[in-house]
Amino acid sequence: MTSEVAPAGSQIRIRMAARPTDEPHRASSQLELLFDLTFVVAIASITAQLAHSIAEGHALDGLIPFFQVFFAIWWAWMNFTWFASSYDTDDVPYRLLTMVQMAGVLVLAAGVQAAVDDGDYRAVTLGYFIMRIGLVAQWLRAGIEDRESRGTALRYAAGISIVEVGWVLRLLLAQAGMLPESSLLPIFAGLVILELAVPLWAERRRPTSWHPHHTTSPSVTGCSRSSSSERACSPRRPGSRGRSMPEA
Repeated sequence: MTSEVAPAGSQIRIRMAARPTDEPHRASSQLELLFDLTFVVAIASITAQLAHSIAEGHALDGLIPFFQVFFAIWWAWMNFTWFASSYDTDDVPYRLLTMVQMAGVLVLAAGVQAAVDDGDYRAVTLGYFIMRIGLVAQWLRAGIEDRESRGTALRYAAGISIVEVGWVLRLLLAQAGMLPESSLLPIFAGLVILELAVPLWAERRRPTSWHPHHTTSPSVTGCSRSSSSERACSPRRPGSRGRSMPEA
């Protein structure tokens, strides 16, 4: 059975279905590139705080909040990119939910200084929560509209939601003084393991389709790295590019 492909051009609503992995000339949309820029803001914010800590001679004190916030940034970007590679319809609902996640990134970025300086993760957790709401809604939509991958999509939605409850509870219990400070880092590590386990669990039923050139081509110039020692460059359609983790 042939998967449906979202037609070119913006439409109000397109039925969401898995996009083929061999789709030619697959490129990121303009909205996805704007989405990447919001992550550049977040990465620049956390790296600036780490540089400030190093300059003041408190590098070790700055490393833990750096890695905690960076994980939230990196994992949210990875999850969105994986979903977009499989189900990007570029219609109005997709764009709106992507904008919700963009808003979450900016909220998270606004809370970086408080997290590093004061150990206050309220804004960071809120921003991550907003991003996860948008992503869960996307997976629920995929589960409703794509019957073949419904089980996988619903597993993603359930797994992400359950782990997000854990992040919120961690914050609320810490704020209420019900969690000793020494337990926060081990709980963080446990939740990270659960986050990483969600795709493994969800994909066991039916792997999602993903486009390698959409997710891994790192160059804006049209050159894709095929190995550490080899680079293949080919003519690129105007405005096309693959997706890689944005750099600050």
